[in-house]
Amino acid sequence: MEFAYSPKVQQLRERVTAFMDTHVYAAEAVFDQQVSTGDRWQPTAIMEELKAKAKAEGLWNLFLPESELGAGLTNLEYAPLAEIMGRSLLGPEPFNCSAPDTGNMEVLVRYANEAQKKQWLEPLLRGEIRSAFAMTEPAVASSDATNMQARAVREGDEWVINGTKWWTSGACDPRCKIMIFMGLTNPDAPRHQQHSMILVPTDAPGVKIVRPLPVFGYDDAPHGHAEVKFENVRVPYENVLLGEGRGFEIAQGRLGPGRIHHCMRSIGMAERALELMCKRSISRTAFGKPLARLGGNIDIIADSRMEINQARLLTLNAAYMMDTVGNKVAASEIAQIKVVAPNVALRVIDRAIQMHGGAGVSGDFPLAYMYAMQRTLRLADGPDEVHRMAIGKYEIGKYMPRDMPRSK
Repeated sequence: MEFAYSPKVQQLRERVTAFMDTHVYAAEAVFDQQVSTGDRWQPTAIMEELKAKAKAEGLWNLFLPESELGAGLTNLEYAPLAEIMGRSLLGPEPFNCSAPDTGNMEVLVRYANEAQKKQWLEPLLRGEIRSAFAMTEPAVASSDATNMQARAVREGDEWVINGTKWWTSGACDPRCKIMIFMGLTNPDAPRHQQHSMILVPTDAPGVKIVRPLPVFGYDDAPHGHAEVKFENVRVPYENVLLGEGRGFEIAQGRLGPGRIHHCMRSIGMAERALELMCKRSISRTAFGKPLARLGGNIDIIADSRMEINQARLLTLNAAYMMDTVGNKVAASEIAQIKVVAPNVALRVIDRAIQMHGGAGVSGDFPLAYMYAMQRTLRLADGPDEVHRMAIGKYEIGKYMPRDMPRSK
């Protein structure tokens, strides 16, 4: 594995960093002010300005490995760019690199037919619309994708869809025009062939956005995380992705890139928290000394640096394996970073909050919001326990005789 950045990646790192320094950090307060003025669920003018500037500078759709539609970067090459974007909660969207759109666009690139790509992928790539991924359900343990009970029943040339989804990120945004719905289409099929993914326009009759779900009190307007009801929603049968009964297969393919993007951004967020921690430790005095010289604060800063570097190397290793041997072979490494990255970020952010005292839990610094977002990631793409189970099974499997029965 080559640790040095290629000239192409180094140039992009410098350009993305300059864009963040010049435009994005300064826009954070403006964004908050615009969201709090008027209708919280309308797109902000500042975000649209940022997107236009990034697009004009050619800093657009930097993800999408193995596709001519992106910037031609591998996962390993994209990693340091996502880290820089992750330093701000506004960071990814100006570059059209924000969740859940990146994951949904990768699904459409890989699994959609040409008509589906023209209708939905092309406007997503242009940043004209946004999207949502409707999978998680309130009535079942959604950490197991085969549990989904929302139904999609074929009637002639249509799907009739009924059920309730929640934590459908982005569905509250008026720019969200399409949802990828995962539903039960054949309960009698083998376990991993019972579900399908179907494209459902958000304006289809019977689609109801029930409410935005706050995360630790944050509603993430105008993006939001919605509870969505589907009541006798009818869409054409050809809206199915890849084929009937292949939803679990698509879900597994989507989670690899989605997880690694989150992990890259988590490291960027941890880096910014460490930066704020260090600045606070030398600018504030207590008991006659700078905070950096009190208690074990210098050790806390050192531990944070080491942990971030370890998480970054583990994430880069997973990205390298995804590029070279594929997501299936890299499954354990992907699961490892999904556990490690948000947990490291949480520890660093928590230390930064403590160093800031009361200011750390206020809205005057981004730390409290960052903590809430990182805590959510320990659930968003599957809970830590599921990933640990997969990692442990993989390790044990190395030492099991080939003829020994394996639990399912």
